[in-house]
Amino acid sequence: MASVKLEDCSQILELNVNMKDEEEEKIGKSVSHVSPNLQSLGPDCDSGAQFALQGPEMASVKLEDCSQTLELNVNVKDEEEEEKIGTSVSHGHHVETFSTSREQQQEDHRPKRSHQCPHCKEIFPILLKLKLHLKIHTVENLYPCTDCGKNFTTLKALTAHQRVHRGEKPYSCSDCGNSFCRLGHLKEHERIHTGVKPYSCSDCGKSFSRLGYLKTHERIHTGEKPYSCSDCVKCFTTASQLKVHQRTHTGEKPYSCSDCVKCFTTSTRLKGHQRTHTGEKPYFCSDCGASFSQLGTLKQHERLHKGSDGGKSFSQLGYLKTHECIHTGVKPFSCSDCGKSFSQLGHLKTHDRIHTGVKPYSCSDCGATFSQLGTLKTHERIHTGEKPYSCSDCVKCFTTSSQLKVHHRTHTGEKPYSCSDCGKSFSRLDYLKTHEHIHT
Repeated sequence: MASVKLEDCSQILELNVNMKDEEEEKIGKSVSHVSPNLQSLGPDCDSGAQFALQGPEMASVKLEDCSQTLELNVNVKDEEEEEKIGTSVSHGHHVETFSTSREQQQEDHRPKRSHQCPHCKEIFPILLKLKLHLKIHTVENLYPCTDCGKNFTTLKALTAHQRVHRGEKPYSCSDCGNSFCRLGHLKEHERIHTGVKPYSCSDCGKSFSRLGYLKTHERIHTGEKPYSCSDCVKCFTTASQLKVHQRTHTGEKPYSCSDCVKCFTTSTRLKGHQRTHTGEKPYFCSDCGASFSQLGTLKQHERLHKGSDGGKSFSQLGYLKTHECIHTGVKPFSCSDCGKSFSQLGHLKTHDRIHTGVKPYSCSDCGATFSQLGTLKTHERIHTGEKPYSCSDCVKCFTTSSQLKVHHRTHTGEKPYSCSDCGKSFSRLDYLKTHEHIHT
C-alpha cells in the first residue's frame, strides 16, 4: 500500500484505489487535473469536494474538510512497484508523498519498508520475498523434488536444486576451473581469488567474504549461542558445532579410515589421522624447521622455544597438572583390586593389566605379548639388534636406558644396594638378592 497527499485551500479528497498492474505504473506520473474522472457526491462543499472514481477501479471517497487533500491508498504486487508510487502527483500548490502507515507518514515521507513473517518473525526487505517465504508455512503451491522429496517455493529454486542430483555444475571458475551448480556459489568462490571481503564486523573491523561468516563471527561479540543440545545443557554458536557435539551422546563416528579400522566424529580428525599413513607433515616450525602432521602438535612444540622465566615449564596444561602431583603427593587414581594409588589415570590402567592379565601388545616376529607398549618396543630390539643407548666412557651399547645406567656404575664405582645383615654393597639389585641367600 502507498499514499499520495495533495493539499490546497479549498477541499480534501481521500481515494482508496485497487489498481491493476498496468495502472500501478501510472501513479508515479504527474496528474494535472482530477475533475474529468470524478463525479460530485453532494452539495455540502461549495467547490464540489466529494468525488468517486468511475469505471472498474471504483473506490470510496471521503470528504474531511474544506482544504484540498487527495490521498490514494494503493494495493501493489511487490516492493518494486511500491517504489514507483513515490513520485509526485501535482494538484494545486503543494505536493507530498506518504508511506502506507499513518504513523510513518508523520515521521518520514520515505521510510525504509520491512516485512515480517507472522509465523517465524523473519524480516524481508521486499514484499514479494515474504510472500514466497510464507509458502513454507502454509504449504501453498510448493514445488517438490521427485528425487528427495524436498519442497521449494519457486520453480527456479527447484531447478537449481535438481542439479545436485544430476551432478550438473554449469558455472565454472575462470581462475581455477572449479565448477558449481549455482551462480551464487561461483560468485562467493571467486572472492577467494580476488580477495574481496565485502562484509565487515562493526565491532572489530574484521572482514569476511560471506555474509554467513560475518553473522557467525558477530556471535563472538554478542555471546549468542542459539543452538542448544537436547541431551545436556551445552550451547553452541553454529549448527555444525552442535551436530558434532551430539555425536558424543550417540557415539556416531561417520568418518572411517580406508587404511585401518579407526573411525572419527569429524572429517578434520580423519584427515589428521590419515597423515600417519601418508607421512605428510604440512605444519613447520619457523624456529627450528621441525614438521608436524597436525597443527595442534606444532602449537605445543612452539611453546618449547618460548621457554619460561623460572621453574619447570610444560607445553600442555595437562602435563603441568600431572607434574604438580609430584609436589603435592596427590594420587587420585586407586586400584579397586589392591588399593594401590597412582597420580595418572594411564598408570592405573597399565597397572590393572596385572590383575586382568590383559596383554594387548604382541610382537609380529615371535608372537610374544606384553601389557605395555614400551615393553614391546624394548623386546623388538632383540629381533632388530638395535642398541640405541651407548656408554660415553667406553664403546659398549645397550638396548635400554636402565641397562646403560647399571653399566655406568662399573666406571663410577657406585654401589647403591647394601645388605641389611652384613652391610656389603652391590652395584645391581640382582647381585644383592643372590648375596642374601648366604644369610638365609
